Amino acid sequence: MYRLIQKFHLDRYLSSKLVLLIDSAVSVGSTLLAYLLVRSLVVSSVFSVRYGLLLLLGSLIFSVLSFYLFGTQRTIIRHTTLREMWKLVAAVALKDALLFAYVFWVLPHDAQTGLTAASLGFMIDILLTLFLLLSMRLMMIVLYDLIKYKSIRRENCKRVLVYGTGDKSVALVGRLQNSPHYRIVGFLTYGKRLKNHILADYPVYYFETNDNVKYLQDRYDIDAVLFATNDEAQHEQERLIRHCTEDGLKVLIAPPIDEVIDGKLMKQPIREIKIEDLLGREEIKISMNEIIANFRGKTIMVTGAAGSIGSELCRQLATFGVKQLILFDNSETPMHNIRLELEERYPELNFVPVIGDVRMIPRLDYAFRTFRPQVVFHAAAYKHVPLMEENPCEAVLANVAGSRNVADKCIEYDVEKMVMISTDKAVNPTNIMGCTKRLAEIYVQSLGLAIEAGKMKGRTKFVTTRFGNVLGSNGSVIPRFREQIANGGPVTVTHPDITRFFMTIPEACRLVMEAATMATGTQIFVFDMGKSVKIADLARRMIELAGLEVDKDIKIEYTGLRPGEKLYEEVLSNTENTLPTSHDRIRIAKVRQYDYEEARQAAAELEKLSRAVEIPDMVRLMKRTVPEFKSRNSRFEVYDKEIEAASK
Repeated sequence: MYRLIQKFHLDRYLSSKLVLLIDSAVSVGSTLLAYLLVRSLVVSSVFSVRYGLLLLLGSLIFSVLSFYLFGTQRTIIRHTTLREMWKLVAAVALKDALLFAYVFWVLPHDAQTGLTAASLGFMIDILLTLFLLLSMRLMMIVLYDLIKYKSIRRENCKRVLVYGTGDKSVALVGRLQNSPHYRIVGFLTYGKRLKNHILADYPVYYFETNDNVKYLQDRYDIDAVLFATNDEAQHEQERLIRHCTEDGLKVLIAPPIDEVIDGKLMKQPIREIKIEDLLGREEIKISMNEIIANFRGKTIMVTGAAGSIGSELCRQLATFGVKQLILFDNSETPMHNIRLELEERYPELNFVPVIGDVRMIPRLDYAFRTFRPQVVFHAAAYKHVPLMEENPCEAVLANVAGSRNVADKCIEYDVEKMVMISTDKAVNPTNIMGCTKRLAEIYVQSLGLAIEAGKMKGRTKFVTTRFGNVLGSNGSVIPRFREQIANGGPVTVTHPDITRFFMTIPEACRLVMEAATMATGTQIFVFDMGKSVKIADLARRMIELAGLEVDKDIKIEYTGLRPGEKLYEEVLSNTENTLPTSHDRIRIAKVRQYDYEEARQAAAELEKLSRAVEIPDMVRLMKRTVPEFKSRNSRFEVYDKEIEAASK
């Protein structure tokens, strides 16, 4: 109904001609009522049908003339104020004055009762006309406000169908029964099995084709389809969700559960579905109680705390009852933002933001010396492949020297465990960034093995975790595509066949902490990343989810592989290069082991060359230290040829 009301364009004004017609009709009607009342009170032979018709004709002419002269029809009724009422009073007075003269000079009248009857009649006419006109205007204002209010509420209150008939779907309907934002119309299932059924007092509708979805949308004025779980949304992404995007129906998803943090319920709103929801996999089961017990009551430091992974680690650690959380990062604004978030969401959390750089040993030493962390999560790194290919010296300083500095301080200050965040790009690296992460792994692993062998003093356990791309991280492909779509395109993809593995940031961080909990020594853990995703298909799906059509509304352009970029990333967790753990999604990588002294010398020499910006010698040393590092689509391929020629 309200959509029908919207078609009348409530934001526009009533036509002045229509207002003049309504006012004149009310005025003539008042004259008729006054005439009938006087006729019933005063007996006179002049009150004939002809007299009445002539009286009404005069009333119509004088009403139109009076209202037009005073411009009452030009007043916007819903914006009428008391100051504008004088025009209405004056117009009615003029109308009745002209009508009074008309009655006495044109129409027949009774000499004995004429003046008395006319005076009574015109007094009633004036009062009745003013009363009806003012009442009509007041009623129109109230009615307009009521309709407008309900129209606005209608716009903000979405009529939704809840997908599925499981317990979570039924529970979701119960939660939304009194919602001011969502009005449940019924349940929606695939197939006719539950056709004409009623569930929780709501009808169950079915769909099999796009026409079925379109019919429900039009027949029941549906705005959106609401999913209770990610799993159901992923199951329907090529069927119902595709139908919805084609028909312009919004697709919503409910939060998995309301978080309880420090006894407070953290409400998560229903939101539109995102590509991250459809790329995710079945939720990985993790023993959170064991993880929480492992970190409760401890002082934890997170380097790179303002980044995508670091900030999520901080959010999760904030719920574990840690003694103190040290945030270490060199980015001022992101650090400020995560600080404000932690202060608001976790007011009881004892945390300290420290602006510092892992490349600056004195600043790093200050943080370790002052706060004495027991566990360190090392997430600080440069990660963008093309940028590091253009700035290799900075990649070495941050990723290799920075990791070495953190590891050395962990030994010096007797840290229990250091967990380093690595990447799948460290496996058979084809670019500078991937090689620097592998070099960091080598240093950390060799240091840990030297301690275990009794060659180095210390008790720190070094744990490395490898995983692929995380969904929605800063500067990653999904936020970039989202921005390009918002700007009208084109969406740029490097190659039609390029694929990547994806994992959500919270899932990656939970696995990092699970690996840290299960670690028994110096180990490199790799995660099951699931199936690879074709980036071109990802771009196409995001365009469709935005309600747009590929190549019609938004074009996809292929720009060519960037320097150092792989077409396909390495599979991390196959049985040939890994060992199993107690968790079916986490395995231990089988990698070549390096002597610590060799790794230490290589890291020191690389830092020296990077600070001197001796790029050729630095890259040659990287390739000699990591023989599997073969540059691809890069200016550094020439050094591979040099090394191959020298080895012959």
